[in-house]
Amino acid sequence: MVKFSAYSLMISSFTPFHSIILKNPRRFSRNIPFNHSTKSRVTSYYQNVQLHTEGVMGASRYLPPLFSVAPMMEWTDNHYRTLARLISKHAWLYTEMLAAETIVYQQGNLDKFLGYSPEQHPIVLQIGGSKLENLAKATELANAYNYDEINFNCGCPSPKVAGHGCFGVRLMLDPKFVGEAMSVIAANTNVPVSVKCRIGVDDHDSYNELCDFIYKVSSLSPTRHFIIHSRKALLNGISPADNRRIPPLKYEFYYALLRDFPDLTFTINGGINSVVEANAALREGAHGVMVGRAAYHYPWQTLGHVDTAIYGAPSSGITRREILQRYQEYGDSVLGKDGNNRPNIREVAKPLLNLFYSEPGNGLWKRKADSAFMHCKTMKSFFEETLVAIPDSVLDAPIAGGVPSGREDLFANVHDLLPPQYHAREEEALYA
Repeated sequence: MVKFSAYSLMISSFTPFHSIILKNPRRFSRNIPFNHSTKSRVTSYYQNVQLHTEGVMGASRYLPPLFSVAPMMEWTDNHYRTLARLISKHAWLYTEMLAAETIVYQQGNLDKFLGYSPEQHPIVLQIGGSKLENLAKATELANAYNYDEINFNCGCPSPKVAGHGCFGVRLMLDPKFVGEAMSVIAANTNVPVSVKCRIGVDDHDSYNELCDFIYKVSSLSPTRHFIIHSRKALLNGISPADNRRIPPLKYEFYYALLRDFPDLTFTINGGINSVVEANAALREGAHGVMVGRAAYHYPWQTLGHVDTAIYGAPSSGITRREILQRYQEYGDSVLGKDGNNRPNIREVAKPLLNLFYSEPGNGLWKRKADSAFMHCKTMKSFFEETLVAIPDSVLDAPIAGGVPSGREDLFANVHDLLPPQYHAREEEALYA
């Protein structure tokens, strides 16, 4: 039997509160200078942030989104976000994308889709959709759950999302609609709004076309924050995995946006796999960095360094043993709560399977976990059966030990590659 050290965490079911729904568009403008030091970067962020604060709640209470974990379908669920927050206190977390229609049609069961524990703040809800009335209603319903930002998905290339012309990255071909959608979303929430997109779609992949999209959306709506996945999307039937691999990364497009839209905020996404690389992007002037699969596949090695290396906070010194004790309390509190034995042990334990990546005992731990999924009924029994595979020296090693790996030169010479400056053709851009 594996003994946990004495450490407690209060994880309670989230009870949404009802707030006044504001109907005024919400503007969220951020202009962040290019600072290299962590302390000055965070301080300057707050000195330069401009919030129209009437009724705005949430985001200003937290450190800025210098580092965020990307929304990933079937991955960034409640279970993963609980683990991620136990490892990092300051990383911004995103939900999986939720279709506006799902939120609207599940009004009697919203806790299942929108509920989360308060410990997960700062947290962003990502929604998708192509019907303005559903986007408005979904946003209004989400207000009761106190998310810190609402993000609109204009970047998902999955055939299930974009293949039928409904939403996701295909919306980049209709920036006027995206501007209308963002106005509707902003008018029905009291928190900032943002857009996540690619740098292009199929043959619509020039820098000027990307700028036209940014210009139109920001001119037609209160949107001031864009998360830019620095690859274009191919809608020719290739898989989402291939869409993350085949189109080349063009970081120069992202950095050109910083030059050409100084009044907007841009977060860079795509191909960044460590805090070393995140800091490299920030040193070159990125406003914020979003990391996806690396934060899921290597949570200890990635998230474990965020608070110290990105935000300059002192190390918490927490160990994986202590994290698993806290997660055990969470897991046993949610097992079976949705009925029909859902979520089950396998679903709740899924994010933990990467916690010991590259450590002694990792292979045996995964084999024991696979066997334990068949009969364990509690997280306590699951851990008792599986953690014997992991040496105490691994379980008790403090967070952020060692030096993180990564390509410090990932953005070297990027400013030498910038495309020519964009000049908006204002009347044509807005009304085309």
